[in-house]
Amino acid sequence: MNNSIPITSALDEETARAEVYGLLAALYYAPPASELLAQLRVAVTEAPAAGGFLEEPWRDVVAAAREMDDADLTAEYNALFGGVGKPEIYLFGSHYLSGFLNEKPLAALRTDLAALGLGRDDTMSETEDHVAYLCEVMRYLIAGDDVEVANLTQQQKFFTTHLQPWVTRMCDDIAAHPKARFYATLSAFTRAFVGVEAQGFDMLA
Repeated sequence: MNNSIPITSALDEETARAEVYGLLAALYYAPPASELLAQLRVAVTEAPAAGGFLEEPWRDVVAAAREMDDADLTAEYNALFGGVGKPEIYLFGSHYLSGFLNEKPLAALRTDLAALGLGRDDTMSETEDHVAYLCEVMRYLIAGDDVEVANLTQQQKFFTTHLQPWVTRMCDDIAAHPKARFYATLSAFTRAFVGVEAQGFDMLA
């Protein structure tokens, strides 16, 4: 997973979008690494991408990271998303789209990933419909060098098919969970960012 984080709103907009997706991928994939949290705690609290709509939820994410230590953040991640058996909150698209894991939405996703020339890394323990994986794919479609794949058309198609239909419901579940502190703020930022992305893609239609 890409562990870079957005540092300034002065970044090129496309670079900033890719950075945000990379950050979301890192924070949803596993308990945050100490190095990543250290960077997050000193991040400026201006909006990390174009649009003041993101500024307040981004400030809340940074503030929450500053208020909690690494052990508390790891414990929160594990309480919400980890553990043996059924987690408190699922981070998988198939769960939200079909009610079950490893269902038709995952098969459709794998077909679309293959068409993009992408596949699952053998070292990755989760299926491809994990929100972190989907965010990493979006990061690639924005920042990748292959313009046949990394372009706005592919970004819009992938986002509207595989992220937009369910990710806000995941954010709602996280925000409502009594154990969520840092991840409640991250879910609010995720919802705001997805909203900005959706508006941007709507303008392309």
